[in-house]
Amino acid sequence: MRILVVEDDDTIAEALAHSLGRGGHIVERLADGASADDVLHSQSFDSVILDLGLPKLDGLTLLRYMRDRGDNTPVLILSARDTLDVRIRGLDAGADDYIYKPFEMAELEARLRAVTRRAIARSGGDVVVGPLRLRASERRFFVDEQPLELSPREYAVLEVLLLRHGQVISKAQIQDRLSDWNEELTEAAIELYIHRVRRKLGDCGVTIRTVRGFGYLLQSDDAPAG
Repeated sequence: MRILVVEDDDTIAEALAHSLGRGGHIVERLADGASADDVLHSQSFDSVILDLGLPKLDGLTLLRYMRDRGDNTPVLILSARDTLDVRIRGLDAGADDYIYKPFEMAELEARLRAVTRRAIARSGGDVVVGPLRLRASERRFFVDEQPLELSPREYAVLEVLLLRHGQVISKAQIQDRLSDWNEELTEAAIELYIHRVRRKLGDCGVTIRTVRGFGYLLQSDDAPAG
């Protein structure tokens, strides 16, 4: 994903950029609301992490500007203001979720994935790689318009790979994606689900590659090697 971090605390912004970048995301950083508003007029992002106490233009005003002009980019508010009133104002202004400082990076990344998935589902848009299609409105995968029968965990594994196709996804990231289940998944279990999904994809024109020492990469067979 391409993520815009709007945060005037340089230590927090750098930590976010480092952690999200290690996860395979492209992260842009801005330290004030006015600059972010200018950028959001001309560039598109998959999600925005937004502090409220920004110089030049505060976070809530920036968020209202976005929503007023029809910009529905998922926004995760990141703020030290842990009060019910501020939380309600943020959500009413159009925020998709709210997380407080200090925060755990794992929780922030999980919430970011959740708001992104919800945005895809709301849009009813499809995510397509070669002949593989995720029909978000139905929460089903199709290969050349034929439904792909997957268990819930197989679906979750393929979803995280598809939503970040072209990027290497580690086993730990897949484990984190499946953390909604109570039992902890071992690396061997992840390998088993990858094997099952590969078998169901067959020779459809989309491949889940193993990148030794790093993780897995989903790409169309037409994609250039690299």
